[in-house]
Amino acid sequence: MKRWFKYVSPYKKYFILGPLCMIVEVIGEVLMPKYLSMIINNAASKTPVYSIGVTILMILTAVIMMLGGVGGSYFGAKASVNFAADLRENVYAKVQEFSFSNIDKFSTGSLVTRLTNDVTQLQNFVNMLLRMALRAPGMLIGAIVMAVLLRPDLATVLAVTIPLMLISIIGIITKGFSLFSGVQKKVDSLNSTVQENVTNIRVVKSFVRQDYENEKFNKANSELKSAGLKAIGTMILISPIMTLFMNLTTLAVIWFGGNIVIDGGMPIGDLSAFITYVTQILSSLMMVTMMMMMSSRALASARRISEVLDEDIDLNDDNSKYKDLEVNNGEIEFKNVTFRYYKNSQDSVLNKINIKIPAKSTVGIIGSTGCGKTTLVSLIPRLYDCDEGEVLVDGVNVKDYSLYNLREGIGMVLQKNTLFSGTIKDNLLWGKADATDEEIKEVAEYAQAEKFISNFNEGYEYDLGQGGTNVSGGQKQRLCIARALLKKPKIIILDDSTSAVDTATEAQIRRAFSDSLKDSTKIIIAQRISSVQSADIIIVMDNGAVTGVGNHDYLMKNNEEYQEIYYSQIENKGAQK
Repeated sequence: MKRWFKYVSPYKKYFILGPLCMIVEVIGEVLMPKYLSMIINNAASKTPVYSIGVTILMILTAVIMMLGGVGGSYFGAKASVNFAADLRENVYAKVQEFSFSNIDKFSTGSLVTRLTNDVTQLQNFVNMLLRMALRAPGMLIGAIVMAVLLRPDLATVLAVTIPLMLISIIGIITKGFSLFSGVQKKVDSLNSTVQENVTNIRVVKSFVRQDYENEKFNKANSELKSAGLKAIGTMILISPIMTLFMNLTTLAVIWFGGNIVIDGGMPIGDLSAFITYVTQILSSLMMVTMMMMMSSRALASARRISEVLDEDIDLNDDNSKYKDLEVNNGEIEFKNVTFRYYKNSQDSVLNKINIKIPAKSTVGIIGSTGCGKTTLVSLIPRLYDCDEGEVLVDGVNVKDYSLYNLREGIGMVLQKNTLFSGTIKDNLLWGKADATDEEIKEVAEYAQAEKFISNFNEGYEYDLGQGGTNVSGGQKQRLCIARALLKKPKIIILDDSTSAVDTATEAQIRRAFSDSLKDSTKIIIAQRISSVQSADIIIVMDNGAVTGVGNHDYLMKNNEEYQEIYYSQIENKGAQK
């Protein structure tokens, strides 16, 4: 409860006023049957003025009830919407703090579901709770008191029916809780399927896999439907059970109460009021049941949200020694570095890596697919932390920097080129938010992007759409490079970032680097020897280990693996000619 109270505290007045307004409505509902019985019981013995007076009192009560009901709904909506907005903001902020390892524990679809559907479930529950939490018990207690005051012996009927009804309903709700947890997992699965398909729609169409994807979606959709129907099928038993008990109780009251009226032991108006109170009692129990039913789903959602909020962030700078330190030179050193994606695994992705990269040098990294190249460079900006050894930047362990200062000094163009909704300019400004138009144009020229940008009628205001779907792969890569260059980082990492551009354009980009990044350390991961051939240092990797370090000429003489890569590419080039 302490966790959720922080989202309640800023809006306490709404959380208090909402239930109080509902109490006003409850008081009116409890009084109405009494007023009606007064009119019925005294219709013959009192003057018309008496009935008119009671009628006016009923109208005034109805107006006050309406105001209370409207106020309760208004304040309940204000409280629940604000509660959900703050909760969603906190969950999103927590996700933003996640390291890659944290993100790996949750699928993208699951995180989307938790931020949307699960928060909405809690919002609906809070709204209903504020409207019903005092209203239902208030009506239950008020109606029971009035019924007992009217006819204690007739009220014993309720002592039999209510416990039986509650036992039945609690059993149903207990089963429903686990079923609704299953429903949310199926929503996760469906969201993941939809997101994957929509994101990769071009691949789906190019491989003519629409039928397969439709089948996969239909399967996820059917599983969600089945889980939903099973959960709802269990919960819908509540309504007929409530109706059954309500009708049986009403029949019993009419039977026993009717005999009392015939015997002259109770006025007919009191019997009418008593039946209304019985209906109110059972209706209030129905409200309580609905709250319990929604709470089962809300609790499942709350547990899933708590999993995100409780996730331990494995990468932070809480223990950093030099939080104000910035990257100044760009020297990098790996000392006996070992890394595993799964901490309990015996297999290392990187094993005993020892490399020193001088500041301002150009370094190429080459090796077979899956040998650990991307993982190695990901340790520099602390996208992951090594399990053993240490990574140093400018002679300081990366763990001793603040994450902001460390990453601000490093520009990284990832293997998967990602652009965001908005214009070309909006995307480039990620590198430097206050960059001038001249600075933007300059880095675009360095990245060989200026030419194709100028061909757009809108130029830098050209809208890229979601994920840059309306530009080619090579154009994406060049925009991502320009974005990184705009940071003017002390270390820049290009992870196979020119694979989609032709060799001539790639050569122009490399030449531009020597001018624009002469004071930066440049790390280039590539599959093509030509991309790294002119580097000061070339690192050859295989199976998570460094098998060779040196320039091109040295490796051609002394490193068998480098020779194999070189000659295989030469042969392929010759075969293509």
